[in-house]
Amino acid sequence: MTEHHLTVPRTARYYTLGQPAAATREVWFVLHGYGQLAGRFLRHFTALDDGARLVVAPEALSRFYLAAPGERHDKVGAAWMTREDRLTDIGDYVRYLDLTAAAIARGLGRVVPVIALGFSQGTATVARWAASGTTPIDRLILWGGEVPPDLDLAAAAQRWRRLRLVLVAGERDEYITPKVLARDIARLDEHHIPHAVVRHPGGHEIVEPVLRELIGV
Repeated sequence: MTEHHLTVPRTARYYTLGQPAAATREVWFVLHGYGQLAGRFLRHFTALDDGARLVVAPEALSRFYLAAPGERHDKVGAAWMTREDRLTDIGDYVRYLDLTAAAIARGLGRVVPVIALGFSQGTATVARWAASGTTPIDRLILWGGEVPPDLDLAAAAQRWRRLRLVLVAGERDEYITPKVLARDIARLDEHHIPHAVVRHPGGHEIVEPVLRELIGV
C-alpha cells in the first residue's frame, strides 16, 4: 500500500465583522478553537467593531458533528488539524490563511497593521502561520493555548522578535496550567523572544475585559 497526496481546489469559509473602509486602521484575524465554528466564535469580538478595525474569522477546513454516541447530529464544529497526516494539514492551513489575508489586503487597497489572535487549538495554528506564512504580522496573541511544542523557535525567532507577542491565560484554565505557561515562557526566553503575559481570573474562554485591555479601549 502506497500513500499519495493530490492538491485539489477547495472552498474555504470566513466571516468578517466591520467593513473595509478608509477609516480601517487594523485588521484582526481571530482563529477559533477545536470544535468551534468561525461565525459563532466571532461573536466574542464585537468589542473590536468600532469602525476602525476589520475582524476576520477564518474557519478551519475540517468540519465534523459534535454529537456523542447515541445523540442527534445537531451541532457541527471544525478542527484545524489532527495527528493524522498533520504536516499536510499544517501546510494547507498556512497557505489558506495567507490567501485569506491577501484577499483582505486587496479589498482594503493598502497595507494596515495585522493582529493575529488564536484561541485554544487556534493558538497552534496562528503560531505556525506567524512562523512560516508569508503574511506580515504585527501582533501575535496566543489565548488559552500553548506554543506548539514541535515548533522550531530557533528558526522562527528572527520573525517573532519583530512582532509583539502576548500570551493570555485564565487562572482557572484547565488546559493552560501554570506549568504549561511556565514552559512556554522558558522556551521564549531561551530564544530571546520578547513577550508579555496577561492573566485573568476566568477559565478557558474569551473574556471581554481582557480583550478591551489588549486593544486599549
